[in-house]
Amino acid sequence: MRKLKLQMQISADGFVAGPEGQLDWMTWNWDEQLAGYVIALTDSVDTILLGRKMTDGFVAHWENAASQPESPEYDFANKMVGYPKVVFSKTIQEVKGQNIRVENGDVVEAVHKIKEMPGKDIIVYGGAGFVSSLIENRLIDELHLFVNPTAIGAGLPIFSGRTGLKLTASTAFECGVVVNQYQFI
Repeated sequence: MRKLKLQMQISADGFVAGPEGQLDWMTWNWDEQLAGYVIALTDSVDTILLGRKMTDGFVAHWENAASQPESPEYDFANKMVGYPKVVFSKTIQEVKGQNIRVENGDVVEAVHKIKEMPGKDIIVYGGAGFVSSLIENRLIDELHLFVNPTAIGAGLPIFSGRTGLKLTASTAFECGVVVNQYQFI
C-alpha cells in the first residue's frame, strides 16, 4: 500500500500560518541540501493531495513557473504540474488547471482508495484544515515538518489535541530550518 506523506512548513511554536493565514514568517532562502531533501521527497511520490483553500494559489504558482523556462523553479514546477492532483472539497466540483480532479466524498474512504491504487507514494501539502482532518483520522504515514527558526505567537495549528508522534529522523540545515520526520505512535 502506498504511503501518504505530509510536507509542511511550521513555526518553532507549532503554527503553519499566522492568525489571518500569513506566511511571511517562513524561511525561503533554502540551501542546496534542503532543496535536495525536497527534491528527493518529491521524487518518491507521484500524486498530490490538496485542500480546497490552498489549491488556487498552489496551482497558479506552479503552472506559472512551468510556463517560464528561464525560471529557477522550471524543472520542479513541471513535476508539480505533471503530477496528478486530488483536491478535496465539499463545496466545489471543478478546479481549473492541469491534472486536477476534485474529490467530494468522504475523506477517509477516498484517501484509503488512493492509497490502494498502484504507484509511488502520495504527498499532501495543505492547507491547515485539510491536514488537520487527515491527522485526526491518522491517514498520514510520514510527517515531514519543516521547522522554521521563527516563533509567531499565534496562528493556525494542524494538531487539534494531544497526538503521540515518534521521531524517525531529524536534519538541521544551514538556512536554519530543521526537518523533523515523524510517524504516529
